[in-house]
Parts: sequence; structure tokens; C-alpha cells
Amino acid sequence: MTDYLLDIWNHQPWVRLGVTVVVALLIAIAVHRLARALLWRFSEGHPMAREMLKEARAPMGWLVPLLVMAVALRTRPEAASLHLAATLAQGLAIALVAVATWLGVRCINAAEFFFSSRFPVNTKDNLRARRVLTQVRVLGGSASVLLILIGLAACLMMVPGVRQIGTSLLASAGLAGLAVGLAAKPVLSNLIAGVQIAITQPIRLDDVVIIEGEWGRIEEITGTYVVVRIWDERRLVVPLNWFIENPFQNWTRTSAQLIGTVYLWLDYRVPLEPLREEVKRLCRAAPQWDGRVCVLQVTDANEHAIQLRILASSADSSSNWDLRCLVREGVITFVQQRYPQSLPRLRALLEEQEARSTVEKAGG
Repeated sequence: MTDYLLDIWNHQPWVRLGVTVVVALLIAIAVHRLARALLWRFSEGHPMAREMLKEARAPMGWLVPLLVMAVALRTRPEAASLHLAATLAQGLAIALVAVATWLGVRCINAAEFFFSSRFPVNTKDNLRARRVLTQVRVLGGSASVLLILIGLAACLMMVPGVRQIGTSLLASAGLAGLAVGLAAKPVLSNLIAGVQIAITQPIRLDDVVIIEGEWGRIEEITGTYVVVRIWDERRLVVPLNWFIENPFQNWTRTSAQLIGTVYLWLDYRVPLEPLREEVKRLCRAAPQWDGRVCVLQVTDANEHAIQLRILASSADSSSNWDLRCLVREGVITFVQQRYPQSLPRLRALLEEQEARSTVEKAGG
């Protein structure tokens, strides 16, 4: 029996290679569990490292065995004489690159999750948290896309047929290179725009913006586009490079504080001082007012009425909208009750009626 097994071992290279692979896999499993236990112990007190270990569990479970198998195939002399072994080694190399890319993306996601939990944006003073989260998510998304592109390119370069076809196409046809360049332009421009946004931060998460006449908040920033939550629960999806190439309004760029405007048209006979006192009273009574600005001014006049502008400040845009509506309603009610004759009128009709009454009295 022993002689039979020795004969198989000496004359069957597949057997020797198979046993080597099995032993290598057993060693890889043991090394993986030992390394994971040691890393988990050493990462105590480091939450970011712990989060990365959690995310890396699945890809590491594949990476270590694949790496050991690739080393075993290259070190055993039997592999050089077997045609399928060379194909298997090439497949293992491609799988290693794919799993390494997967591991890198998982680690980036773990870092994003760590910073998201450490810097919550559901606080009142969240400017620093929004700044950090914007940088982390945009740079993380751009890094993930770039890592996937590099991994895909590396896998394709390991396949001789694909590499040769790609090389011959680029060398013989300029149109092919032009088509590839045009196809890759949106991806590359968005990647570059993502890096610019992460560094300069014209927008951040939860910023209040006006885009294409729509008021909304930055809800999500990915590696290629931005999702804006419109006030009526719609979602506006905007490419990243749009924010670099087009002007837009950011109401929370440096602070969430905002001065709102209310316009009213009233008759020339309206008394301004009582109206100013009423505006101040309305602002002081409103919980949305932050105590900074409360002003009433006459900003325009025409042959029919005068235009009044009320400025009122709030801590954020949502509060300011409610404050503007409250002040507008309060002033209109005040004028209706106290000075109804000061509401806008068509003077031409009044004069025509007065002239008709005068003629009728004279004729009578």
C-alpha cells in the first residue's frame, strides 16, 4: 500500500500539486484566523481599525487562501510542466487583484462609516461635521471609483488576448483611442470635480442651495453625482462637475443664519411708524426670530402705491421661511383691522366715481 502511494506520488504530478494546494489552504485558514485574532486584540481602543476589520472580514477570507495557493503553484516544480496549472495560476492572479480591490473598497467604506458616526449632522451647530463628512464621502467615493478602475485595468492587462487587442486598436486606429477618451471623459471629469469639491467645499452635506430655481438641501454626495432634496420631497440629481462649471446659491456656506425679505404694497396714506412698531412686536413674539435684524423700509413707489420691505433674520433658512410668513400675515391683519383705508386701491376708479357723484349733485 505504501509502495502504491509512493508510486502515485512520484509519477502523478497532479497528485503532488493537489496535496500541496490542500495543505496550503489548511495553512492559510490557520494563518488567517490567527492573524485576525491578533489584529482584533491589538485594535482594542481604536474604533476605526475595528470597523475596518469588520468590513474586511469577507475579502480577507478569500485573499489569504488565494495568495497561498498562488505561491504554492509558483513554487512547486510540477506546475511548470502542466498546461492547465499555468492557466490556473493566471486565474488566481486575476482573482487576487479583484479581491484586493474589494478589500480596498471595503476599507474605504469602513472609514466613511467611522467618520459618519463620529461627526453627526443632526446637531444645531453642525458646520464642522458637515465639512468633515463632505470631504470623507467625496474623497472616499472618488477613491473607490479610482480603485475599481485600476483593479479592472490590472485584470484586463493580465489576459494576453485582451491586452493584445487593446494594444493593436490603440496603435492602428486613432478613432478607437478618441472613442475611449470621449467615453471616459465624464467619469474622469466627475472624479476631478469630486476632488475639487472635497478640498474647496463649495457644497457640503445638509447645505441649503438654490439650483435651477429649486430650493433644497444637499442630501447625498457620491463619486459622480449629488442628490438635492427639494422642499416638496422631490429629489434633484446633479452631476458633480455641474457644481464646478455653473453658478448656484449656497445659503449655508459659512453660516446657517439668514435674513429674509417680505414685500408689501400699500396705499400712500398708511402710517409708517405704527407699522414699524407692529413689525418689531411681531418679530419679538416669534420664536423663529434670532434678535439680529428687524427693519421696515419704503423701497419703491409708483402712481398707485408704495412698496414696503421688511427684513427679519433667523438662525436658519427653514425658520426664516416660517418667520417671513408669520410677519407677512401679521402685518396684513394689522392693516386690515387698524387702517383698512391704506390697502392698495385703484385711484382712477375712485376719481371717476367722485366726478360722477359731483355731476349728479350739480344736476340735482
